[in-house]
Amino acid sequence: MNEWEMLRRTAERLREHYPSGTRVRLIQMGSDPRPVPPGTEGTVVGVDDAATIHVRWDNGSGLGLIWGEDSFEKIPEQTETEENIMTM
Repeated sequence: MNEWEMLRRTAERLREHYPSGTRVRLIQMGSDPRPVPPGTEGTVVGVDDAATIHVRWDNGSGLGLIWGEDSFEKIPEQTETEENIMTM
């Protein structure tokens, strides 16, 4: 399998695991000179063909996540019951 095929398959898997609207939390950003601060949360906008996960960060940044370089986690979705408890 060539490099482009591997990248395409990686992008497909990431799209399945991180669809638009998925919430993520940054643990650490790799070598970007102006990284998003650790702990910042954001919403996935999409995954491009180069397997970059594009995020609209809550602090206004638009830097994408690089699979294999940046550390981040998916924030579990709250169930409707959990949301009701939190608003009481």
